This record gives sequence, C-alpha cells and structure tokens, in this order.
Amino acid sequence: MPTADLTGSIAIVTGASRGFGRAIARELVSQGADVVGVARNTTQLEELRGELGDRFTAVVGDVTDAELASELIATYRPQTLVLNAGAAPVAAPLQEQTWESFTRNWEVDTQHVFHWVTEALRLPLAPGSAVISLSSGAAIAGSPLSGGYASAKAAVRFISAYAAGESKRAALGIRFTALLPQLTPSTDLGAAGAAAYAAYEGIDVETFTKRFGPILRPEQVGHAIVEIVVAGAEDERPLAYLLAGSGLREIW
Repeated sequence: MPTADLTGSIAIVTGASRGFGRAIARELVSQGADVVGVARNTTQLEELRGELGDRFTAVVGDVTDAELASELIATYRPQTLVLNAGAAPVAAPLQEQTWESFTRNWEVDTQHVFHWVTEALRLPLAPGSAVISLSSGAAIAGSPLSGGYASAKAAVRFISAYAAGESKRAALGIRFTALLPQLTPSTDLGAAGAAAYAAYEGIDVETFTKRFGPILRPEQVGHAIVEIVVAGAEDERPLAYLLAGSGLREIW
C-alpha cells in the first residue's frame, strides 16, 4: 500500500458503526484524517468515538435522507467520501421474497449512494476529492438468495461511473470509484450470507467459503480505501476495483 499522509484532511464514512465502515474509519484516522462517521446505531458510534477520540465525529442519522447528505457535505466539505452504508438483504430464494424484501437494498444501498454522489457533484466537492462507493462482488456474480441485492450493488457501480463522467465533463476534478468486496464471513452481514448459501447448498460454511480463496478481512477494506484515495490523477484511475482476500484488482 502506498505511504499515506492524510493529516488535516476530512473524510465522511457512511455506515461507520460496524463491519467494513468501522474498519474504514479506523484506517482513515490512523492515516491522519479527521473522520465523520454516519450511522443509525448511537451506541456503536459512541463506542467507536471512545476508541478513536477527537479525530472521530459521530453523526446519528438516516443515510438515505437527501437533506442529511446535503447538510453534511456542505458543512464538512470532505476530501474523502466513503459511501459504505447498506441494509442486510433478506436471505430467501426468489419465490419466497416479497416486493418489499426484494427492493430493500435498492431503497437503502442504492438510494443512499444516489443522494450523496449527486450532492458531491452539485456542491461541488473540491478538485482532487475522492468519492468511493461500496458495491459488491455480487454485482458481477449475482446473489440469488438476496433478492435485489446484486442489482442494487450493480446500480451503485453504475452511479459511480456516471458521476465520474459528469465530473470529467464539467472539469470538476472529483474522483469517483466503486469498490466491489467479495463475500466474506468476517462481518456480520457476510457471515449471515455465507451461512444462508451454505445451508441452501447443503454444505458447511467452511466448505462454502473455501471457494473464495483467502478470507477478506475488514482491515483489508480499510487499507484498500486508503490505497484508492492516494492513487493517481482522475484520468489514470480505474472506475472500479474488485477486492478479494488475495488483494485489490482493477476491473473497469
């Protein structure tokens, strides 16, 4: 990973209270950034505040609220914006889904990325700012037990790419990138998904997860975010990366 010095910079991380978001907030603070963490869970955010100290600001709120996105982006004008928040999908085959369960991730994951990305363009953020949207490996491979999760994450990837095009067209210099982590049992969401797929296939979780190779750890996601932030100029950056336990790979 490139040596990073983000001292004096400001980052906003959505979904910062647990999983990947918590690891991302930790890594950004360790690299010198002041981090604003946004999530619904007050207790978990305050625990992270206690761990990270004054360099972490906890904001309890609904990331799908367009007004909240506008307010926080205008107030903090982050150099790094990490859109990680998302809902846990309902684990069930298609015929057992309802429209409400099927569209859950569209209403949370995709909607939240849409609001924050469009606000970053409207303000706009300063040239050189990095906006990283967390998609998923499911956007490529599909996720038949997760309702609309895969399509919601595919839409996140496309929104990020569309924003990159708009930034380039208007010469804004804002860098938009999508990060697609593979399924991992090392977060609560991933563990639930792995357990559901293992049960569906009639195998144990260890056998199921072995097919993905080395297990992706949350700390690796934090490292990958920093690597993307300190990467080259806009025209030299890929629009998307796949992140597995074996490392980061350009895919688009």
